[in-house]
Amino acid sequence: MAVDEDRKIPTTPEVPAPATTDLITLGRRIRWFRTGRDLTLDALGAQVGTTASLLSLIENGKREPRLSLLQALAGALDVAVTDLLADEPPSRRAALEIELDRAQRGPLFATLGLPSVKASQKLPLPVLENLVGLHGELARRASEAIATPEEARRANTELRLERQSRNNYIPELEDLAEEMTRRAGYRVGALTHRTVARMAEQLGFTLLHVDDLPHSTRTVTDLRNGRIYLPPASIPGSHGLRSLGLQAIAHRVLGHQRPTSYAHFLRQRVEITYFAACCLMPQSAAVEFLEQRKKEKDLAVEDFRDAFGVSHEAASQRFTNLATSRLGIPVHFMRVGDDGALYRGYANDGLPFPADVTGAIEGQLVCRRWAAREAFARRDRATESYQYTDTPAGTFWCSTQTGTTTTGEFSITVGVPFASAKWFRGRETTVRRASTCPDEACCRRPQAQLARRWEEVAWPSARMHQHVLSALPSGSFPGVDASEVYAFLEKHAPSPGAE
Repeated sequence: MAVDEDRKIPTTPEVPAPATTDLITLGRRIRWFRTGRDLTLDALGAQVGTTASLLSLIENGKREPRLSLLQALAGALDVAVTDLLADEPPSRRAALEIELDRAQRGPLFATLGLPSVKASQKLPLPVLENLVGLHGELARRASEAIATPEEARRANTELRLERQSRNNYIPELEDLAEEMTRRAGYRVGALTHRTVARMAEQLGFTLLHVDDLPHSTRTVTDLRNGRIYLPPASIPGSHGLRSLGLQAIAHRVLGHQRPTSYAHFLRQRVEITYFAACCLMPQSAAVEFLEQRKKEKDLAVEDFRDAFGVSHEAASQRFTNLATSRLGIPVHFMRVGDDGALYRGYANDGLPFPADVTGAIEGQLVCRRWAAREAFARRDRATESYQYTDTPAGTFWCSTQTGTTTTGEFSITVGVPFASAKWFRGRETTVRRASTCPDEACCRRPQAQLARRWEEVAWPSARMHQHVLSALPSGSFPGVDASEVYAFLEKHAPSPGAE
C-alpha cells in the first residue's frame, strides 16, 4: 500500500494524470471552474476528500493529481475530465498567469536572483500584462545575444528532455541487446571481444582492425562485402573497441537509414550508444548485480565498472538507464571539464542544471560548490570522492571520479537526492557544501572590493569550447568526409573472386 503524504492514510497505488498534461494549464482550469462556482479550496477539498493545501499545489501546477482525484474534481465541478485536461487556458488572464509562471521557472529568470511574483487574483491585470511583456522582451534579447543558437544544441536539448521523460530507459533496446548477447554465448561478467565478433558474424559481418581509418570516422561498414572496419586497440582489453563494434552492429539491427537532419543523426547516435551499453552491461546481469548491492546498501559505480570491464563514464551512464526504472532511484549524471564546463548531463531527480535560454546545458559552467568541481581540489583521486550539496532544489549526495585526457582533466559524477543516499557506499561522508546557484552571488559574482580594483584594468581572454560552438558539416553522413571514406573502401575491398 502506498501512503498519501497529504492525508497520511494508506491508499491504493493509482495511475497519475496523462504524462502529456500541462500541469500549469490544468491547475488554472481547475481554479477557473472552482471560482466560477464560488467554491473555496476548503469546500472543494471536502467534496473530493482531500486537503486545501494539496488542491492549492495542483492549481499552481506544482503537483500532478492522481487520475482518481481528477475524476472526483470533474464530478464536483460538474464538468467532464476532458474539460479539465484541455490544452487552452480558460481565460486571457489565466493565459497571462501561465506565461508569467513559466517565465519565472525558466533558467533566465533564475540567474537574476530576484523573488518571484505570485500571479494571484489580487494582482492587477495591467501589472500582470507588464510583467509578462517584460519577461518576453528579456527572453528575446537573451536569445539574440546567444552566439551559436545552432540546430545541434536545440536538437540535443530535445533529446535530453525526451530521455528524462522516460527515465533514460528504452525497454525495446534492452530486450534486443539481451537476446543478441545471449545468442552469441554471453552468460555473466564482462562481454568479451570474441562475443562481439560472434554477434557480428550472426549478421553476416566480419570485424577487421585497420590503422588507416578516415580521420572523420570511428568505424566504417562495408555493406557489400560484409566487413566492419575498426581501429587497432590503443589499450589492449579496454572496452572502447567492443563499444565501437557494437555501435556499428546497432546501425544494422536497428535498420538505420542515412540521417536526413542533424536531429536525426543525434537520435541515431543515442540509439547506438544505448544499444552498445546494453550489450556491454546486459540488463539481467547488471540488475542482478545492482539489486544485490542495493540490498547490502553498498552501491558504487566503481564496483559496477569493474564487474563489467568498462570505463567509469560508461558505467555511470549505464547506471542512469537502470537506476530509476529497475531500482526505483532518481539520479543525475555529469561529465565536467576542469574549467567547470558541463560536457554531458542527465537528471531526473530535480537537480537544476545550468542552461541557456534555449534549454541547452552543454558548455554551461556548473557551480564551484558542486561535487563535480570540488573533486578537482582533492589530493586523493585514486577512488571515488563523496559529497552532500545543499541547493535551492534540495540536498543531493554525489559520487565523483576524476580522470585525465590529452585536453585536460575531467570529472564524472553520479548523484541522487538525500533520501536515496542510504543505498550507496560513501553515504557516511561528512563533506558538505552549500550552493545557491543559479544566483550569481553564489560563486560567479566577484567580491565588490576586487571588482572595484580590477574591473577597469583587467582583460581576460576566454577559452573557446569548440565542441559547443561547431556544428557538423552537411552531407549524406553528417560530419564525415565521404570522398575519404569511399577511397578507403576501394583500397580495402577484397579483389573479385578473392572471397
